[in-house]
Amino acid sequence: MRLLLVLLSLLALAACGSTRQAGLGSLGPRPYVAEPVSCVPYARARSGIQLAGDAWEWWDAAAGRYERGRDPRPGSVLVIARTARLPSGHVAVVTQVLGSREILVDHANWASGAARGRIATDQRVVDVSPGNDWSLVRVWYPRINALGSTAFPARGFIHPHQAMAAR
Repeated sequence: MRLLLVLLSLLALAACGSTRQAGLGSLGPRPYVAEPVSCVPYARARSGIQLAGDAWEWWDAAAGRYERGRDPRPGSVLVIARTARLPSGHVAVVTQVLGSREILVDHANWASGAARGRIATDQRVVDVSPGNDWSLVRVWYPRINALGSTAFPARGFIHPHQAMAAR
């Protein structure tokens, strides 16, 4: 039990961000995930995608194990690449596709300060890539109640269905 508490504490100190409490959404009831939490264990619990490592590592880790692509689908995981500002990258679970360039996601630990480690549900993400290919995104920032001004490079979406080679 003590080891579990230590592991949960370490996970809480890991990378990624958010703000609102989890509730019911378009993907149905969420598994219990205690706050504070980083984006990786939250995305794993919400999506069922069993990958490890920092968020930025998920894209390559999914190769041959899960279907990957540029098309958002409910239940898929958006992988945001690591940057100087986001050294561990970020992962978020798609809850709804609103249009060809807009989705809603659930994610954890997207915010800073007192909101760090919190879960945010149904947050907007907009594709701002020149080729409309989800390679560059802007993410809702609850503190300012608007999309953030930073455009983050995205690797794509990992779909929860296992790849044929891995079955």
